[in-house]
Amino acid sequence: MTTPTYLDLNRALWNARTGPHLASEFYAVEAFKAGSTSLNSIELALLGDVAGLRILHLQCHFGQDTLSLARLGARVTGVDLSDAAIAAARRLSAEIGVAAEFICCDVHDLPQYLSQEAQFDVVYMTYGVLNWWPDLQPWAALVHRYLRPGGRLLLVEFHPVVWMFDNEFTRLEYSYFNTGPIEETETGTYADLSAGIVHQSVTWNHSLSEVLGSLLRQGLALTSFAEYDFSPYNCFAHTVAQPDGTFRIGPLGEKAPLVYSVVATKP
Repeated sequence: MTTPTYLDLNRALWNARTGPHLASEFYAVEAFKAGSTSLNSIELALLGDVAGLRILHLQCHFGQDTLSLARLGARVTGVDLSDAAIAAARRLSAEIGVAAEFICCDVHDLPQYLSQEAQFDVVYMTYGVLNWWPDLQPWAALVHRYLRPGGRLLLVEFHPVVWMFDNEFTRLEYSYFNTGPIEETETGTYADLSAGIVHQSVTWNHSLSEVLGSLLRQGLALTSFAEYDFSPYNCFAHTVAQPDGTFRIGPLGEKAPLVYSVVATKP
């Protein structure tokens, strides 16, 4: 029997998650269809006016952010390895009457689907994306390849400090650094803990020095970097809602960063 690769396992995981995510309060699909945006204050402030811009949205899941950007006037291409998610994105696009291009592939294989000449004003990636990459050098090279001169990467990501803890945030369990794959069996999903999903996942932790260093080695210029002591999402154990609608992790309080953002520009 052939042993499944990490891509096979993770694709199957995201295919299994897509149905429960579409039905979850977390993603609030009906409100989205009615016109609400899935974009948060962090990325909105960093994006500015995107009308007329060409945006490449990597790891787009079922396309809510892709379509939110399109609603703001951008021309957007969303990419994800999950065929269930991309099928749902295309259905959602048709249902709300907002046009976007969706490509189903592993992001490493994107050059097989987009021409070398394809150039984007923005490469956009947010929340829970880099931990699916074993090595960030190919990621940074892909970002560089598809940005036009003067184009920018917008990355908003959960902080690697968060991934050091066990799921209950009671002890340090994993290295801050990328020391190899983290193989887990997950029950439920962050969007619906009661979902009847039991599935393997393979992820990697990436330190800030690995993230920023990989971009700098590609010649990208860091133009903005920030860390935040909150999450816009209620997707961790023991979260505490804040008056502004954001969340902190109870055991960590205000003592640890939960999210960071990076803007890097191609000269």
